[in-house]
Amino acid sequence: MSEDLYLVTGATGFVGSFVVDEVLANGGRVRALVRRSAQAEALEARGIEVVTGDLRDEDVLRKAVAGVKGIYHIAAMFREANQPDRAYYEVNADVPRRLLQAAAQAGVERVVHCSTVGVLGDVKEVPANEETSFNPGDVYQRSKLEGEKAVLEIFRSGTISGCVIRPAMIYGPSDTRNLKMFWMVARGRFFYVGRGEGLVHFIDVRDLARAFRLAMENTAQNGEVFIIAGQRYMKLREMAEMIARETGVRPPWLCVPVKPMQWLGSCCEAICRPLRIQPPIYRRRVDFFTKNRAFDSSKAQRLLGFEPAQSPEQEVADIVADYRARKWI
Repeated sequence: MSEDLYLVTGATGFVGSFVVDEVLANGGRVRALVRRSAQAEALEARGIEVVTGDLRDEDVLRKAVAGVKGIYHIAAMFREANQPDRAYYEVNADVPRRLLQAAAQAGVERVVHCSTVGVLGDVKEVPANEETSFNPGDVYQRSKLEGEKAVLEIFRSGTISGCVIRPAMIYGPSDTRNLKMFWMVARGRFFYVGRGEGLVHFIDVRDLARAFRLAMENTAQNGEVFIIAGQRYMKLREMAEMIARETGVRPPWLCVPVKPMQWLGSCCEAICRPLRIQPPIYRRRVDFFTKNRAFDSSKAQRLLGFEPAQSPEQEVADIVADYRARKWI
């Protein structure tokens, strides 16, 4: 990379922060786009250039893309109960299109766009790959699919070079999204909705950041989609038992029926969303126990040279050690 400047959107988020580290560790310079000035101080202390503002603002976009060699577009609206559906499409579908247009006008060479394996939904034939039919299950996944389609059309038109990364379920040191599962297993409070037979497939955030860099550097690949996943998928029960072994507790054993929990999750969302409060339980969190997520990332291995650095057992050990050091479990 040799002192080239790269824009990272979502730089203060979980994935974005690791992408920033990856770029810096390989000799690049980073410009970070953040929404609030309060997020800028820690980045600037590391010598990182910061642009503050909303991606939906055209002036902010133009300022952010000026003079950079490449863009890692990580920022997205994830699952927030207080947001109308149109907000997801504005951020996850419209912004990527306008970002690429601004980048092309500014002479940016390449963009790597972060999508999600969620565009494939509940995988019926495992493992899924880049040719598997779309099956998004909620507004987040539907809006991410629209964003993915928009950027692929631009890449394939020759307007600007780039590719799409679809990460599997992301975890790793400092992750808060999966912290609840680790905490509940470590405290003996985790239970299964159903029998824990649903398939899960994780990707270590450190491997994911490396995959983003490989996708940026491999300029021969344009308009391609790459699934990035860990060494293997497994049943949710196996993952919970792995965490239990690492934390030295009894493996989870309690199973509760699926249908009543799905009904409860749907009712909580229907009541809480109009009141703009976070539901105590979501239907999608219930579905986490029953949907299959299993993926084939051999295309990324073949064309990008990507391979996970560790086994799931080693990844879980790292996460548990990190959580203990932070006194989170």
